Amino acid sequence: MEGRGVAGSGAEALVPGPAAVTVRELLQDECYFDFLSEDFDVKTYTSQSIHQAVIAEQLAKLAQGISQLDKELHLQVVARHEDLLAQATGIESLEGVLQMMQTRIGALQGAVDRIKAKIVDPYNKIVARTAQLARLQVACDLLRRIIRILYLSKRLQGQLQGGSREITKAAQSLNELEQLFGEAVSYRRGTFFPNF
Repeated sequence: MEGRGVAGSGAEALVPGPAAVTVRELLQDECYFDFLSEDFDVKTYTSQSIHQAVIAEQLAKLAQGISQLDKELHLQVVARHEDLLAQATGIESLEGVLQMMQTRIGALQGAVDRIKAKIVDPYNKIVARTAQLARLQVACDLLRRIIRILYLSKRLQGQLQGGSREITKAAQSLNELEQLFGEAVSYRRGTFFPNF
């Protein structure tokens, strides 16, 4: 019963003047107590009405209450139509503001996309060209080493034909060739340029 009293006082506070009397009468009518309960259950209410065999009486009472509430609702709309119109106007204004914000957000997104095209795309191109330049440098270095290997191989052949007089020079050429071959293998395995 305590919960019902709270519900009743809240409803009465919304209705000024003579209308409050009618609402108070509806709230105090035992027929409507079940509807004011927070744990109202349609199935339970229907089952009790059928069990008590008062369906016609209950339906008539409910129809009367609905009719009365419709009248009170109409009175409320008439009494507060200016406030309701102001709220409707406020909603329209809010919709206009939201539309404007959406337009500005779209413009901002377009600006971000343009900035991205001016900054990100050139950056990606620079990264790609830098990687390409690094590969070209490695290729040039390898070509220099190949040319050096060919030169040393040719020189070594001449030194070997020179006999014991050229044995020291031949050993130096072999040592340099060995170093160059070792570096070439390192290039191939990626130890000099791991990202190549």
